[in-house]
Amino acid sequence: MADDAHILVVDDDARLRGLLSRYLAGAGFRVTTAENAADARTKLRVINPDLMVLDVMMPGESGLSMTDVLRKEHGHDLPVLMLTARGTPEDRIAGFEAGADDYLPKPFEPRELVLRIRAMLRRAPAPLRETPPGPLTLGELTFDPVRGELTGPDGVVRLTGGEGALLTALARKPGEVLSREEIAAALGTEESSERAIDVQVTRLRRKIEVDAREPRFLHTVRGRGYVLKPGT
Repeated sequence: MADDAHILVVDDDARLRGLLSRYLAGAGFRVTTAENAADARTKLRVINPDLMVLDVMMPGESGLSMTDVLRKEHGHDLPVLMLTARGTPEDRIAGFEAGADDYLPKPFEPRELVLRIRAMLRRAPAPLRETPPGPLTLGELTFDPVRGELTGPDGVVRLTGGEGALLTALARKPGEVLSREEIAAALGTEESSERAIDVQVTRLRRKIEVDAREPRFLHTVRGRGYVLKPGT
């Protein structure tokens, strides 16, 4: 597995979350963060990480419970490395019984975390991914969710990183409303800033709609979010 693997870091400690995000990004990984299990579930709806670094002790649902539910109820094969302030044999056994693939007690050396992640990725089977839809038609434009490429009569339409991430997330679930929280996850932001999301939506509409003020494809669903409806 290449170092550009996508890692989901789940920890309620904002300082540690930020440190891990910066260190893993510096090691060549793509990183998305979540502050608790509920936030992580939201992000898992719109991203397909290659591995999850998960804190055991969090307010609300614990890392143990989240992993157990992912394994038993959803058959999720996402590799999980658990972090915990408690490193007794009983704690490690509980983590493995819940479905964790590895266990790292706090405090730890960031270099050891990177080495463990790389070892897990090397031995992990190819993940079973949800097959994304084929190219979608948006009037005279075509968007390929796999390649993240928008093309039209005059060739490739250039998208910014935010526009591409937004269109990809919507295109993976055509006809399905995505909430602001899910869109924020797709954009890789910690918070679902209404202004930030609205700006990306407005910019994207200018590129895919004939008239951005009367959209045919990217619709606002009041009180719920946004939905992409492909068509000719």
